[in-house]
Amino acid sequence: MKTAAMGSAAGFLGVLGSKANAAPYETPSYAKAMAPVKIKSVRAITTCPSGSNLIVVKVETTEPGLYGLGCATFTQRAFTVVTAIEKYMNEFCVGKDVDNIEDMWQSFYVSSYWRNGPVLNNALSGLDEALWDIKGKRANMPVYQLLGGKSRFAVPVYAHASGSTIEEVTDNAKKFIERGFKYVRIQLGGYGGVGTVPTVPDFRAAGFGAEKDNYMDEHKYITTVPKLFEAVRKACGEEVELLHDVHERSQPMDVINMCRRIEEYRPFFVEDPLSPENTRWWKQLRESTTVPFSMGELFNNVNEFIDPIVNHYFDYIRIHISQIGGITPAMKVARLSEWFNIKTAWHGPGDVSPVGHAANLHIDLAVWNFGIQEGGYAFSEKEQAVFPGCPTYKDGYLYVNEAPGLGVDVNEKEAAKYPINNLAPGWTVRKKDGTIIKP
Repeated sequence: MKTAAMGSAAGFLGVLGSKANAAPYETPSYAKAMAPVKIKSVRAITTCPSGSNLIVVKVETTEPGLYGLGCATFTQRAFTVVTAIEKYMNEFCVGKDVDNIEDMWQSFYVSSYWRNGPVLNNALSGLDEALWDIKGKRANMPVYQLLGGKSRFAVPVYAHASGSTIEEVTDNAKKFIERGFKYVRIQLGGYGGVGTVPTVPDFRAAGFGAEKDNYMDEHKYITTVPKLFEAVRKACGEEVELLHDVHERSQPMDVINMCRRIEEYRPFFVEDPLSPENTRWWKQLRESTTVPFSMGELFNNVNEFIDPIVNHYFDYIRIHISQIGGITPAMKVARLSEWFNIKTAWHGPGDVSPVGHAANLHIDLAVWNFGIQEGGYAFSEKEQAVFPGCPTYKDGYLYVNEAPGLGVDVNEKEAAKYPINNLAPGWTVRKKDGTIIKP
């Protein structure tokens, strides 16, 4: 007896039989359009329009007119990064598929056997960001869309209010607040109070070290920061978020005592409280104060973040994205951090190219656990001429160019007007007797 179910099954099998004898599957037109595009060349573009050596990697493809840009800026050792790009990376990459970003990252990362150094990581960042730029252009989407789309309409940023006196810092903080900034970092003198003491330090009088070496009065710095927080909070009110950067220059116990004294002024975070050599102090530091911390600017290896993240030693992950190899590893750190309630606070100083700033912002827009972004300043006219499409600032927020990819281009003729140099910023800081202080 033939049932309805049997008839239905027979019909279904008949359809399968007809499919088995049908012509091969026809590739949809959109898939045909996404035929492999190969890397044609990789090269470095260098420029110094505003005082910092900037390096951008340009990846050109076999598709006419299609190229990508990525930031590879290691301003202190710029020429070595250029060598890594042009003598090693180009040959490694030519002929490979531009779509395989993860494979390209992993293969170049291990190709030198020894890895995690700032030179090769910055070169790798330039390649990685350029490939994301290309992928966005091929998809006709901004990169943040490829990372999951927007989690916020724009990116809040903090400004740098500094000065040689507490009064000057306070006045500058007020000016930034009037311009719409809701987050302001307050610094007396240079990082860690460097340069605030006008007297000739003993080491210089003795002819020790170099004439241009900086001096830091450790005691004055530790005792002045609480007074600075008190003055700015009193003058600017409770609405503004206040940040501060130790820049790894103080001894761990001094940082603990200082942080206890500023707790009542509710800092948004204290940045880089420990040097990489003192990371075993994290547990005691975390248990000794309620002040939030941000950390990670000097880390090269993504594995350096794992234990501090899972132990909640800091509250904000602070990465120089080109220093760890670009967007690909930064997204992995951001996703891991989310599960431990750690927020992002990418490094965004003047020695990051506008391409690198755009990469920061595309991640900022996409990740849920965004915290804050450094970079509260307008790009100079020279920078905008060299890098059309720079991110823009308005009322405390940075906005990306909504063009496909990272949204920033480079004018190579303009870039060539500002050659890079070997005058790396001076990070040499000494105690009164001449002992080096580690940043």
